Amino acid sequence: MKFRIATLDDLPTIVAIYNATIPSRMVTADTSPVSVESKREWFEKHTPGNRPIWIMEEENKIAGWISLTNFHERPAYNPTCEVSIYLDASFQFKGMGRKALQYAIDHCPQLGIKTLIGLIFDNNAPSLKLFRHFDFEQWGFLPRVAELDGVDRGVVILGKRIDN
Repeated sequence: MKFRIATLDDLPTIVAIYNATIPSRMVTADTSPVSVESKREWFEKHTPGNRPIWIMEEENKIAGWISLTNFHERPAYNPTCEVSIYLDASFQFKGMGRKALQYAIDHCPQLGIKTLIGLIFDNNAPSLKLFRHFDFEQWGFLPRVAELDGVDRGVVILGKRIDN
């Protein structure tokens, strides 16, 4: 497994992997595919030395991506990031999520990140299991805040303090 900083040339693949998760109704609150252009501003807000997007490559194929995004825009929250992991379907359930989350955790100190947050739908058992494997704790629960195909879903807020 190789990790590298995402480039703008990776954005179509990032979007394709993201869009492939939408039908599951377990990973994202988007209900229809997003365009590459609609994600350009989001991509450009990420910087390698502060809020990176990493590409995961396995056998010269993009297996997925990880992003660290501002938890909140106010400066006091700068040491806190939301971590997101998206895997190509052909790489799911092969330990890639663990490698991705470990990579993000390992790089937090050099990025000045002291706290990681995960926002996960309550029906997404694989992601909840992944984060709990790394000792993320449930810091909150937002019941019935999303509606996907007429089904109310809650969001579990998981957090982990990173020792710097």
